[in-house]
Amino acid sequence: MKYLTFALAKGRLAKHTLGLLEKIGIMCDEMKDDKTRKLIFTNEELGFRFFLSKATDVPTYVELGAADIGVVGRDTIIEEGRKLYEVLDLNLGKCRMCVAGPASAKKQLSDGSLIRVASKYPRIAKDYFYNCKHQTVEIIKLNGSVELAPVVGLAEVIVDIVETGSTLKENGLEVLEEICPLSARVVVNEVSMKMQHERITKLIHDLKKVVPE
Repeated sequence: MKYLTFALAKGRLAKHTLGLLEKIGIMCDEMKDDKTRKLIFTNEELGFRFFLSKATDVPTYVELGAADIGVVGRDTIIEEGRKLYEVLDLNLGKCRMCVAGPASAKKQLSDGSLIRVASKYPRIAKDYFYNCKHQTVEIIKLNGSVELAPVVGLAEVIVDIVETGSTLKENGLEVLEEICPLSARVVVNEVSMKMQHERITKLIHDLKKVVPE
C-alpha cells in the first residue's frame, strides 16, 4: 500500500491535529517522544507517514507532492499562494487577520491616503489594500513584532493576526478593519486527490465527525 504522507506545522497545531487523528483511529505514538531526532514517522499498519515542518513550508511540501496532505493555518495558505485544495476547516487556532493601528489612523484608511503598512504577511496586505480597498500603500515586510512599527513611526498601520487584542491594547493600538477569519485547515495535493481519492475523501469524512464546534 502506498503511504499517505502528512506534513504538519510544528508546535501546538501538530499536537491538536494528532489528537483529532487519534479519535478516528490513526495513531503515531513515536511522534509523542519529545526526545526523538527522527524526521519521518510511520504507521506501517495503516499506511500513513508524518513529518513536522515549519508552518510556512507546509504548503510547499503539499503543492510539490512531498506530502499528500498538510495541516496549517489559513494565514499561511493565503500568504504562500500555492496551488492546492483546501478541503476542511479544523476549527483550531481561531483568530482574525486585521488592520490595526492607533485610533488616529482610521481617517487615513478611509480617505485614500498614501500610507505605510507593516506586516509579516505582505501578500495578504497587498491584496487587501489594492484589490479590496483600492488604496495605494507602501508595504514594509517585518519578521518580528509588527506592533512596534506604528509606535516608533515606521508605519501608520499594521496587518497582523489578532487573537485577543490584548497586545494591541497594551501598545495603544486597536483593530481598525478586519480582513478575514483564520483557523487551521487541511490542504491536499491536487494529484494526490485524484490518485488517492477514495482514501483521502474517507479521511476527510471521518475527520469532519470529530472537528470541534
